[in-house]
Amino acid sequence: MADIKYYDVILKPVVTEKSMGVMADKKYTFYVHPEANKAQIKEAVEKMFEGTKVAKVNTISVPGKVRRRGRTEGKTADRKKAIVTLTEESKDIEIFAGL
Repeated sequence: MADIKYYDVILKPVVTEKSMGVMADKKYTFYVHPEANKAQIKEAVEKMFEGTKVAKVNTISVPGKVRRRGRTEGKTADRKKAIVTLTEESKDIEIFAGL
């Protein structure tokens, strides 16, 4: 397994209707490094966003889809998503504030 630093774990936030709907429950969704585990994801969120305290982390491995363009067939990349639940006394994550 590669040596993953906390700033390499979180790749980008997931901005969908479903992920925006659960933000009221202090649940935030991110695409994360495919080899990151739950402990590394928890550490990365707490270090990158000041005042946050993670209660729980759920991870989902999303396999890539087969796509075609004419006769040529390819596959999109496999991804990993993490749904991070914050504690009640934790601050909200600011990157989602304007959305």
